[in-house]
Amino acid sequence: MNSDGFIDMINTFFGGAVTTLIGAFTGRLMWHSGEVKLGNRRFFGKELLWEIPVAVGMALIGEAAARYIGLSQPVSTGFVATLAYLGPRGAEALLAAWLCRKK
Repeated sequence: MNSDGFIDMINTFFGGAVTTLIGAFTGRLMWHSGEVKLGNRRFFGKELLWEIPVAVGMALIGEAAARYIGLSQPVSTGFVATLAYLGPRGAEALLAAWLCRKK
């Protein structure tokens, strides 16, 4: 197997869609873990279930945005994970700041 890195290895085994979802779930899990560390949540609480649709939604949004700006693998997976970590509100703030800068 000729693989350049971890993301390429996951891509080879599972394909791009699963790799994107893994990136999104990793980003949300990182955010959730930070909230647990701050004492705002329990790790295995009902809040963890709400992270599933957020991760899937951020995977779709992140993949579309990555494709729009021309990112290729593995950069697009990192981009998706970053957007998933930021969540919908963070991604909205990032997009607003970028759009205001472009004017």
